[in-house]
Amino acid sequence: MSSPSNRFECRWQASRLLLAAYVLAQLVALSSLLALDLPYSSLGILLCLAHCAWVLPRQILLTHRSSIRGLRRDDDGWQLWSAARGWHPVQLRPDSLALPLIVVLRYRVQGEWRVRSIWVPKGAQAADVHRGVRVGLKFSSRRWLAAG
Repeated sequence: MSSPSNRFECRWQASRLLLAAYVLAQLVALSSLLALDLPYSSLGILLCLAHCAWVLPRQILLTHRSSIRGLRRDDDGWQLWSAARGWHPVQLRPDSLALPLIVVLRYRVQGEWRVRSIWVPKGAQAADVHRGVRVGLKFSSRRWLAAG
């Protein structure tokens, strides 16, 4: 009996569905701030626009060099890929989700205390690759161990 391979690698691209959901959420927030006559609504509008300027290139459009665009697992553990850092080791967190429509990767970069998240919607990858990510996350026996 052969043992299952401990190797896995995938990449993804920007998702139109995630972009549409983000734009819709921003429009709701901005229209609410404009409709309500609050004393600091202009500050809220500026914060929404600043959030948009930060999040769109890094997490939605994936055009920034620090955008995470790949995941792999090998004998050293899980690693994420970005143009700025290349492949770098991470520890996946137990609250990561692998659902049919979206994979939410919660991870901690080695040497940092902060937990980060990446959303990979179904439309960002081919259907078989997305299913492979879900299966790899659900059935990996060492998925929550720190890279070493």
